[in-house]
Amino acid sequence: MYSKLQYISQGEDYNRQLNNIYRALDAGCDWIQLRYKNHQEMSAAYVAEKIKNLCQKYNATFIINDFVKIAKEVDADGVHLGLDDMKIEDARAILGPDKIIGGTANTLEHVLQRVDEKCNYIGLGPFRFTTTKDKLSPILGLEGYQKIVEALKQHANPHTIEIPIYAIGGIELNDIEHIVNVGIHGIAVSGMITNAIDKKEIVSQVNSRLYDFA
Repeated sequence: MYSKLQYISQGEDYNRQLNNIYRALDAGCDWIQLRYKNHQEMSAAYVAEKIKNLCQKYNATFIINDFVKIAKEVDADGVHLGLDDMKIEDARAILGPDKIIGGTANTLEHVLQRVDEKCNYIGLGPFRFTTTKDKLSPILGLEGYQKIVEALKQHANPHTIEIPIYAIGGIELNDIEHIVNVGIHGIAVSGMITNAIDKKEIVSQVNSRLYDFA
């Protein structure tokens, strides 16, 4: 089963990306999603190659947001695709059957779409408002997650609820217990780790809550 904690990288340039990811890995994160939007593919490819090598040293899963061809080139573990990014079936054709493909969702209909598309995991959010991402989808809150999870349990396809769902968007430490108790597999965070003074302590606390309350 996939790690319950995903770190989504931040940084407007190569040095900030590399530093943030290195510190997250050193703090104990074992799943890294490189998010390097609004950059040319050549620049993103250079960053991806460096991060891939870094993740290998830490034996961490390496996912690239959006850039499917770069993920293929650097042999990343997979990609994460938004609703407006490349189609899942096209990404699968490029990457092959064994790579991880995650997909964004904001509604029950999106989740079922991602299930039909055979995503390996789903990033469902946002949990609350966050400044990390532009063009934010409608806020779900805990009640939104509860409604979607309950609806999935009633769905005709029993395999629907087997796909790991990650909460994402403005999640704080005290939210984790409630999110896990709803039935969400894990969380994807960015600022919580990037901005933490003691990153090892925050990663330890996050993992404790994710696994102890499961």
